[in-house]
Amino acid sequence: MDTKKLMDIALELSGLDKVPYDSGVQVEGKNLKKILIGVDMETPELLLAKELGYDCVISHHPKAESSTVNFSKVMDVQIDTMVSFGVPINKAQKMLKKKQASVELSGHVGNYDRHASAARLLNMPYMNIHLPADIITEAIVQEHLDTAFENNEKKTLGDVLDVLNEMDAYKDALAGPVIRVGSKTDYAGKIAVLMAGGTNGGSDVFKSYFEAGVGTIICMHVPEDVKKAVMEQNIGNVIVAGHMASDSIGLNVIIDAWKKEGLEVTKMSGIL
Repeated sequence: MDTKKLMDIALELSGLDKVPYDSGVQVEGKNLKKILIGVDMETPELLLAKELGYDCVISHHPKAESSTVNFSKVMDVQIDTMVSFGVPINKAQKMLKKKQASVELSGHVGNYDRHASAARLLNMPYMNIHLPADIITEAIVQEHLDTAFENNEKKTLGDVLDVLNEMDAYKDALAGPVIRVGSKTDYAGKIAVLMAGGTNGGSDVFKSYFEAGVGTIICMHVPEDVKKAVMEQNIGNVIVAGHMASDSIGLNVIIDAWKKEGLEVTKMSGIL
């Protein structure tokens, strides 16, 4: 097994035909047998992997080079998701631009070679897989909810929490699903699970979903300013499913596929 094959498996499982901007192989490796993977794998984890005899370190979140500098570009995939929920494509693009510009500004000034340089010095194969895992998570959670509420037009946010907590990743999580905007007795309406696309699109994006007929957005995390804006808009609900738990869903699908190829995979740093 090599780093390219590891990436190819993740791409195939997520339906992608090329490596997205937020993912990549920073240090290539061949003849890999033992993998150490986590949500955030940085220099301390690289040192740990070297000490314990692992062949490759994989991070979920981008940590190096183009996957951080070009991170904002991957957010374009959110446009297709917005359109699928009824947002006009021109509006979707414009509503995303504010958050995209903020993310680009942050990525441009970051120390993008910090962890990759450590991996090179340690001669440790190092890569990250972000969007593919998030696409898998988004699809699994959306299907789970759509199936559960297929004939229920009066589902409440409390009902949605109950159904989310039927999933192993959420019911066992310390930071599991929680209502951030709305209350348990509020009707959920149409549900949009938004977990793939780099990061949260911001209050403008949320508002465009609500104006297109979505009643409840389910996401991995929501910043305070977005939560406040949605509360002031008073037209939709937000449930935060939980960051580490949500990331774990897609990552575990990929990990299981790697194990079927004969790899020994050890999970740490946030993967449940």
